[in-house]
Amino acid sequence: MEDKLTIAEVASLSGLSVHTLHYYERLGLLEAVDRDQKGHRRYSPENVRQIQFLNCLRATGMSIRQMQQYVSLFRQQPEVLEKRRLILEQHQQQVSDRILQLKQHLEVID
Repeated sequence: MEDKLTIAEVASLSGLSVHTLHYYERLGLLEAVDRDQKGHRRYSPENVRQIQFLNCLRATGMSIRQMQQYVSLFRQQPEVLEKRRLILEQHQQQVSDRILQLKQHLEVID
């Protein structure tokens, strides 16, 4: 159990609130997190990696609905690898377009 983190530790590490972590679990973005004998959540290193990935997607503007779609496809591995790749490629293009737009706005401001 030593390598498992509490929800407060994961919140601090990820920058997400405890509420958001509960919300992600409730929406199915995270699989059920292990619990200790007292019923407290204990996050594994794999859980933390998943949270970091979700945090990245959300911070770059991916909608919760798109994240749910991606996670659902991820759990169906490997049959839907191409669909998952397409979601990420489309998101990557949207992020790149947004960065270009922001750079243009910054030039105007400068």
